[in-house]
Amino acid sequence: MALLMKKVPLFVWMLLALVLGAAAGTGLKEMGEDVSRPALSALDVIGALFLRALKMVVVPLVASSLVAGMARLGQRGGLGRVSLKTFGYYLSTTTFAVLTGLILVNLIQPGHGAPLKLAEDATKVAVPERLSDQLINIIPENILAAMGRGDMMLAVIFFSLIFGLTLNFVSETARDKLLPVVEAVFEVMMKITGVIIWLAPIGIFALVAKLVAGLGFEALRHLIPYALTVAAGLAIHFFVTLPSLAFLLARVNPFRLMRAMSEALLTAFSTASSAATLPLTMQRAEKSAGVSNRIASFVLPMGATVNMDGTALYEGVAVMFIAQVAGVEMTVAQQFTIFVGAVLVSIGAAAIPHAGLVMMTIILGMVGLPLEYTALIWPIDRILDMCRTMTNVWSDAVGSVVVASSEGEFDRTKLAVEFQVAEGR
Repeated sequence: MALLMKKVPLFVWMLLALVLGAAAGTGLKEMGEDVSRPALSALDVIGALFLRALKMVVVPLVASSLVAGMARLGQRGGLGRVSLKTFGYYLSTTTFAVLTGLILVNLIQPGHGAPLKLAEDATKVAVPERLSDQLINIIPENILAAMGRGDMMLAVIFFSLIFGLTLNFVSETARDKLLPVVEAVFEVMMKITGVIIWLAPIGIFALVAKLVAGLGFEALRHLIPYALTVAAGLAIHFFVTLPSLAFLLARVNPFRLMRAMSEALLTAFSTASSAATLPLTMQRAEKSAGVSNRIASFVLPMGATVNMDGTALYEGVAVMFIAQVAGVEMTVAQQFTIFVGAVLVSIGAAAIPHAGLVMMTIILGMVGLPLEYTALIWPIDRILDMCRTMTNVWSDAVGSVVVASSEGEFDRTKLAVEFQVAEGR
């Protein structure tokens, strides 16, 4: 069985789990409540175990990822002018991406029309209604207490960012003692997360079967408009926002740059991992796009760590979709929470397939939505994951050109030669 699991891609198992879960749920619905109650109880336990496992890894995974990523800045050239330009670009593009996704999901409303009645205790998290309260709560009074609350993850992320950045200003002795420990914790959490993701088909089967047994196929029919909304948002960011930034800030033909980076972009699409694509991204940026080694070796590794435009856009759309399907109206304050959460959570997202789904549990907790509805989107996540990873890598590539151009370390002739070779001239 384990050998078969390795040979068949995980997303295929997830899709199969969706189909089998829907079929099992339909059968249980037809059998009647008295007959199906034991099976539903078993499904409830399995689904709850899967969701609790996801919640278990979120805090240590995000905290260790952010601390390690920020602390590595000191090893990659410090917090100088290039660092400020790089983070300014990354923060701007991530903001544009989330806004694009939220605008589209509010206009299209892919989950509208299938309100699912929630249990009275389904939204246990008390979410502040005022924007001022949301801002105040970003700074925790007690970081240990914040780690145990679903609505305080923004505070955990904020503290992790500050802690990681401050490691660059302490003595080398202190940093050298602490950083290996943090990186070791991150590596262990990545392994645990990988195991949980590998077991996802079992959790998906249980959650979908339970949903369909209670609600029928009403929720599942909204998957196509949801996927199209995510794809539309990614397409706008990929073909409009990022090319515009490349042209306006670096004065380069964005489609020539896209062609120069095409090998890396296609690799990102096929692997759904910006980390696995990083060596090729750096090679293409230097040899084909004309970015200097100094800029590429700083901007691109940091981009693979903290710049996840596609993931951020997807998080915003997915959480709003779940709210629409659940029949929950998101207030301005809650949508602001989704916006800030998507931006910050994308920074802490690991550069591996399906990491965005794990990070989504953070934002759902912030706005008081039940995790059970993530079962709706897990099975179709792979193709969307491939698209958003390609968007992530494209944003990194544009960022390297923008920063290199501003520093006078961008060789435009390489990009022109690459384009001529591609055209067969």
